[in-house]
Amino acid sequence: MGTQISDILEKQEIELSFLNGRKIGVDSYNILYQFLSIIRGSDGTPLMDSKGRITSHLTGLFYRTLNLLDAGALPVFVFDGKPNKLKRETTEERNRIRTTAAEKFKTAKEKGDVESARKYAMQSSKLTKEMVEQAKTLLQYMGLPVVQAPSEGEAQIAQMVDKNELFGCVSQDFDSLLFSAKRLLRNVTVSGKRKAPGKDYYYTVKPELIELEKNLSVLGIDRRKLVWIGILVGTDFNQKFPKIGSKTALQLVQKFDSFEDIIKETSHTPDFDYKEIEQIFLNPPFSEDYKIEFKSPNTEKIKEFLCEEHAFSKERVESALKKIEAKLDFSAKQTRLGAWG
Repeated sequence: MGTQISDILEKQEIELSFLNGRKIGVDSYNILYQFLSIIRGSDGTPLMDSKGRITSHLTGLFYRTLNLLDAGALPVFVFDGKPNKLKRETTEERNRIRTTAAEKFKTAKEKGDVESARKYAMQSSKLTKEMVEQAKTLLQYMGLPVVQAPSEGEAQIAQMVDKNELFGCVSQDFDSLLFSAKRLLRNVTVSGKRKAPGKDYYYTVKPELIELEKNLSVLGIDRRKLVWIGILVGTDFNQKFPKIGSKTALQLVQKFDSFEDIIKETSHTPDFDYKEIEQIFLNPPFSEDYKIEFKSPNTEKIKEFLCEEHAFSKERVESALKKIEAKLDFSAKQTRLGAWG
């Protein structure tokens, strides 16, 4: 879910070519959930292999990562670690929502209600430990760096961006800005035509860049107050304040320099310690035990994993690999991979 602050942010449309030669940190859990949600059949059924195992996440990870590599981007995949205890409560609630959605999907499918079936199917997407390990295996075969965060992947990426090891954070959520990532890159792995929910038309989703310092300057606030806005509209670690959206939250933090005064103004006493949430974003744990190294892919292992184990089309996989074969030869490019560009 992340925090809903889109309405107050300035965004710049970009082309994938903008990322040429730049290392980008991918919020891996976030994009895998996206793939599980949108890569499905017309009735919402996820892609599966011959053994009935879901493969939507692998399809998205493989082909859309190849699109990034074809554009010259250098993706570094960062995976979440142990969730904060406050996030576990949110996760439990999301699991309850997914369970209900799965039941509604089954009912809608039995009735032949394709539109409702697809809607509920997208809401029921669940990323398992097995799926995460499959994703890491595929990335290893593709020669791409995998970084394990101690907790929030976006917090880890934000620190790596701050150290100029990465150009920006690839995620659909805005949390990375609260974690201090200088640049957020949205719609990078999910761009293209998308069907409007419940509507009979499609719209174009384009990659976009959101710069933290530029937005803070325009809004006239600092990052601490941006975190306050997140707390007011809700984060993965707390429920939102009633009847407060991002624009009202912005007005409140512009008016007051104390969160206690904001609480008084809203006449709402939260059932959580806002200071604890604030510190999750301002001082998150991160690891320095990682290595960003790009290697040439093991194409035989990729084909064995995708085609033999998970029943992908061998012709399509081979064609996709051949198309960008030269760009996958990282061993010849190491001299220009020292910085994000």
